Amino acid sequence: MLGISNRINAQYGFSHEIGAIAGPVAFQSDYGERHDFSTNLGNTGVGVGLIHYINFSYTAECDCYSPETYFNDHFKLRSELSYNKTELEHFGEWVSPARTSLQANQLRAMKGSTSVTNLGMQLEYFPLSIRDFSATIGSLGPFVSLGAQFSYYNAEAHSSLGPLGTPLTTYPKYLTPTDDRKYGFSTEGGSVWSIVSSVGTRYKLAPLSDLMIDLRFQYYFSDWVDGLKPNPDLYKENKANDWLVWLNVGYIYYLQ
Repeated sequence: MLGISNRINAQYGFSHEIGAIAGPVAFQSDYGERHDFSTNLGNTGVGVGLIHYINFSYTAECDCYSPETYFNDHFKLRSELSYNKTELEHFGEWVSPARTSLQANQLRAMKGSTSVTNLGMQLEYFPLSIRDFSATIGSLGPFVSLGAQFSYYNAEAHSSLGPLGTPLTTYPKYLTPTDDRKYGFSTEGGSVWSIVSSVGTRYKLAPLSDLMIDLRFQYYFSDWVDGLKPNPDLYKENKANDWLVWLNVGYIYYLQ
């Protein structure tokens, strides 16, 4: 009976890893000009997070490897609590110094920010053996991942010309009602789901610790995360919801 119990624990047990991540975030929103380098470079912020992994290849209870299956040796389940904040403004051709119209001044004067707290999970796939990586100091463990997150965002928008919402301070397309809001801008919070996908690699630093770098793409199922949404029925250039790219580095520790 005791022998059967030990075998069951070894088969269905797993181990845990914890870590921290941080890095720059490029927020792609309705601020700035689509496909403009200065927009992509200027509307950047920073993100930080705490991560937890379920490692199916190793069983902490018996200090041994789990029965070898393809899933155990190539997948990990990652959960995450993260936060990012980005200051936003308009860049590109329409706010160049050569433009001196009222509308150009309105765009230049308009600023915003968004802060987002994320909670979610991703399934990470390692094409190379997790066991071999764990046993070799200095080895690399590339991975790709896919998952979902639930986020709470807090967006702000303002202008140095005065309160937004008047023809003197606000670019015309942001005065148009959108969805259930009076204008095409918003200074409020909300919740939203998103899809998250990453590609990256681990570096085996020590038997119980790794360094990690990954590049994340996160697509929100809302266009209000940045606080702007020109009415898409009138302004056809407003084609996509908000999304971001996050390059982060992290440190991961294996719990025994």
